[in-house]
Amino acid sequence: MNVASPMQSTMHVYEVRPRKDKRGVDLISDALPFGRLCYGEPNAVSNAISYAKFFSRSHDAVIRVYDKAGNFVEARDHRGDFREP
Repeated sequence: MNVASPMQSTMHVYEVRPRKDKRGVDLISDALPFGRLCYGEPNAVSNAISYAKFFSRSHDAVIRVYDKAGNFVEARDHRGDFREP
């Protein structure tokens, strides 16, 4: 018996990490066209998170935020808004 599997959704994973030059943060992901984006102050972290949510609007996403020491600070799950009927 052949059972069709449900359509699998891709999950985008993003990391928000402070820049080594201390001028904002980098948004890093394989889902981004160039692999990373740089955000400067002010509101660098919130701007990076907003972009990740927008870029993943049709996919589920996990956004992980790290501090200057490289420690995990928080994760945000984003459920894609657009779904096929």
